[in-house]
Amino acid sequence: MRSGDVDVQGTVAAGWEPVRDAFLRNFEERGERGAAVAVHHDGVPVVDLWAGTRDATGEGAGEAPWAEDTAQVVRSATKGVAAVVPLLLHQRGLLDLDAPVAAYWPEFKAAGKDRVTVRQLLAHRAGVPVLDRPLTLAEAVDLETATRAIAAQAPVWEPGTAHGYHAHTFSWLLSGLVHRVTGRTIGHWAAEEITGPLGIDLWIGLPAAQAHRVGRLGPVEEIEPPGSGALKLRPKRSVTEAYQDPDSLTRRAFGVIDPKPDENDPVYRSAELPGSAGVATARALARFYAAVLGPVDGAARLLTPESLALARTEESAGADKVLLVGTRFGLGHMLHGPASPLLGPSSFGHPGRGGSLGFADPDAGIGFGYVTNGMRKTVTADPRAQSLVRAVRASLDGA
Repeated sequence: MRSGDVDVQGTVAAGWEPVRDAFLRNFEERGERGAAVAVHHDGVPVVDLWAGTRDATGEGAGEAPWAEDTAQVVRSATKGVAAVVPLLLHQRGLLDLDAPVAAYWPEFKAAGKDRVTVRQLLAHRAGVPVLDRPLTLAEAVDLETATRAIAAQAPVWEPGTAHGYHAHTFSWLLSGLVHRVTGRTIGHWAAEEITGPLGIDLWIGLPAAQAHRVGRLGPVEEIEPPGSGALKLRPKRSVTEAYQDPDSLTRRAFGVIDPKPDENDPVYRSAELPGSAGVATARALARFYAAVLGPVDGAARLLTPESLALARTEESAGADKVLLVGTRFGLGHMLHGPASPLLGPSSFGHPGRGGSLGFADPDAGIGFGYVTNGMRKTVTADPRAQSLVRAVRASLDGA
C-alpha cells in the first residue's frame, strides 16, 4: 500500500484493514520515520506490516528502507518479555513468589531488604529504583558488578508499602534473581527456553551476528507525563518537572547509568539488560505474546492457565513514586489503565519509553507488537501505538 512517499509493506488479513490504515496515518500525520506492527489473533498472524527507513538518524544505513526482518531496540518493552521468565520458573517449581529474594540471593538481604519477597521485587515494590552511586556503562553491563551494587543498595521506602517504577534497576534485580535460581544469565535462559523454541527474532543481549539487522534510534527526547488527559491521578508536579530536579526519584531512577548510554552503541545493544536493552521485531513481539496465551504453529503455549492468571493479576496500583501518576503492575507487566492504556481490562504487557509496545489480551486472543525508531516524548502511552491499539479494537468490533 503506497500513499505519497510512504510504501507500506507486508500483509493484512480481511477485516484487519483498520490497523493498516492507522499504521499509514502514523507516517502521514504523526511523523513516523521507520516502524513495524504485527498482530496475532487466536494464535494466527493477521497483521504484519512495515514501512519507512531503518535509520532514524540519517547515519549508518541512511535512507535504506525498513525491511521485513529489521529489528529495533525496544527499551522497556523488554520488561514484558523478561517478566515471563520468573513466571515460567515459578510454573516449573523453581521459584516461590512469596519467598524472600534473599532465599535465592543471600547478598540481597543487606541494608534492610531481608524481607523483600520475589513478588514485591517483580511488582516494583522493593523500594530500590535508584542507586546512591550511578553506574558507568561498563559497570551496568557487567552482571557481577551491577548485581552487587543493587544488592547493597538501601531502599528509599519501606519495601512492600508502596510502588514506584524501577526503570533501570529492574534489569539488575531480575538478572540477579534469575542467575542465582538457574545458573544462567537471563538472556541465555530466555534464548534457550523461550525465543529459540519459538523461532523469533527477539534478544536480551544482541548477538554480534544479528547486529546488521538493527536500525538506529533517533535522538532521545525529554520525557513527558505518561498516558493521556484521562489520567485519574494527577500529580502535584509533572514527570517533566520532576525530571528536571536532580534530587527527585524520577530523575535518579532514569539516571542510574551515567553518562547516559548511547542506545545505538553495540556495547549497549549486546548487554543483557532485561529492563531496557532488548532488541526485537514487531513480528517477534506479537508471536511471543500469542505464545503466552496459547499454541502457535504447533509450539506449546508458554504459560499454563494458572500462570496466565498470575500474569494479569494486579499487584501494585495507585500513585507511582517515580512516574508520579496512577500506574498498575502485575508481576513485572504493566496492566491496562489510564497511564498505560492497552486493549482492555485483561491486557498485560509493557511499553517502551518513546514508542514501542508489546502486550497480550487473553479475552480478545490478541498478541500485539509495535516497534519504531522515531522516539517521542512519551513514557507509557505513545500516540502512534495507541492509534494502532484503537485500530485493533475496531477490527475486533467489526468482525
